[in-house]
Amino acid sequence: MLIELNDQNFENIIADKLVIVDFWAPWCGPCNTLAPVIEELAKELSDISIGKVNVDDFPELASRLGVMSIPTLLFFKEGNLIDSTVGVVSKSVILKKLEQFSN
Repeated sequence: MLIELNDQNFENIIADKLVIVDFWAPWCGPCNTLAPVIEELAKELSDISIGKVNVDDFPELASRLGVMSIPTLLFFKEGNLIDSTVGVVSKSVILKKLEQFSN
């Protein structure tokens, strides 16, 4: 399930076990390329929370986390930022990262 993240729910959501946060914008071509992969992962991976932050709506949140380009995926484990990717990445790259973090 995809979760729309905002200033109010962000901290509570990332406190979960393992969370991917997709920073995106509707006008961003690469973001629209990555979106189906993120949606597919959200359907397949019930044990991982996947959230999306629209940087147009929440620029302060993106700035606070150092997001300079989109799409950016931030990986959190129990509230701690553990990794990130910038740009379009394949599903296999994301799954490989998740495999590393699961241990």
